[in-house]
Order: sequence, then structure tokens, then C-alpha cells
Amino acid sequence: MSYIVIVNPAILSTSGTGMSFAGVLSATVLVAFSMTLMMGLYAKLPFAVAPGMGLNAFFAYTIILQDKVPWQTALGIVFWAGVLFLLVSATPLRERIATAIPPNLRLGTAAGIGLLLTLIGLRNAGLIEPDPATMVRLGTLDYRALLLLGGLIVGVDLMRRRNPLAFLSSILAVTAVAWVLGLAKAPDQIVSLPDFSSIALELDIRGALRLSLLPAIVAILFTDLFDSLSTFIGVAIAADLTEPDGRPLNLRRGLIVDAWATLVAG
Repeated sequence: MSYIVIVNPAILSTSGTGMSFAGVLSATVLVAFSMTLMMGLYAKLPFAVAPGMGLNAFFAYTIILQDKVPWQTALGIVFWAGVLFLLVSATPLRERIATAIPPNLRLGTAAGIGLLLTLIGLRNAGLIEPDPATMVRLGTLDYRALLLLGGLIVGVDLMRRRNPLAFLSSILAVTAVAWVLGLAKAPDQIVSLPDFSSIALELDIRGALRLSLLPAIVAILFTDLFDSLSTFIGVAIAADLTEPDGRPLNLRRGLIVDAWATLVAG
């Protein structure tokens, strides 16, 4: 989860979104801390809460950059999706949706988000480039691409060895090499005061209620819901935190906390 503290601001502050890296970083840490605390105290579950790595890419690249929605209005979209998610989680509608959607479709949604992230990562590393005829083509094998491949090899090898710090170790190793090669800029200072002024309470709630933005609200709602359900089920089974019937412990309360996290993130 620790890598999300850096990756989430990096995605949301992509050139063209208008959001500041420092502001998103401060908000990410604050929301993750408060919602993880709420997950433990209210839902009684030892689960950490952090931004989803698929939804943030959809938020930045599709809603803001592709659809040209101002980031303030995009935050309003997330807010309303969180409100609907909270209503769904607090009512029997959650159970009906969970049972009505085929398992393969839920898994396919998560897999599709993963493929989107993979595409973004390959594009940022220069391994693929836009092409007007075929949409994508092979890029140039430069230092960025080699760093990506090296990081993947290190990460996969550490995961194979069941190292709990596999992802974090590979990220730190690649970052260190990038600094040595001059491909990454070292921070100007190690410690600084958090920045909330640039994005705090800047969401445009009314602007997000336009009918044309309804598909974006629904997309975030259902993606968040499916992602939460699949994550709760997978983590609960792995941690042996299930009811006798196989359902995750305190699923309703856990989803309510997750819905609050979406709402607060907006």
C-alpha cells in the first residue's frame, strides 16, 4: 500500500489535469489514515484503506484529460458516486447487486482496470506509443523502458520468494538507479508542511450533476463497488476472516467505510 502514497499523486497530477502533486499527496495520506482508522474502529477489520489504482487512472486520463472535465467537477463526480455507494452499502440493494452481477463480469471489470493501468505504465515507460492506424505501436527501448523491465524482474522475483516488501523494494531500487542516471529529480527538501490549500474543498458538487456526467458517476460507482466486493472477499478468505457461510466478516460495515472513503476523497 505504501507505493500508493506516491503513485496516486503522480497519476492525478499528470500534466494537463491541473491538480498539484503536493496537494494530492497530502490528501492521499490524510484520507488513507482516517479511513483505515475508521475501518478498524467501526468495521472491526484489520484492512488498510487507500485509493484504487484503477479508478485514479480513469479519473485522470478519461474524465479529465479525455472528456475535458475540470478537475473540480471531476471531484464532484467522485463525491456523488460516494453518496450513491454509501446508500447502496447501507441498504439491502447491496446484496441484490452483488448477487445479480455474474462473477465473471465482476472479475472482468477488475481485469479491465488492470489492463488500463498496464497500458498507462507501458506508455509512460516508452515501451508503446500512440499510432493513428493501430492505436498503439512499439516504442523505443531506452533507459526508461529498461528501468521498467528491470523493476518488473526484481519485483516478480521477490514475489516468487514471498518477500512482503517485493513491490516497495523494486520501486526503491528503480528509483535509486534513476537518480544515479539522472533520469529522476531528487526532492528539493526531505520534510515539508502538508499542502491542503490547493485542492481542499475545491470540488464542484453542482457542476457534477449535469446529465452528461451521469455515465461517469455510474462508472465510478459500479467499478468501486465491484472492486470493493472482490477485494473484501479475497482478503477475507486469505486472512480467514469469514462467516460460516463463507461471506467476509462485517462486510456491510466494511463497505460503508469504503463508501465514506470515496465520498471524502471527493
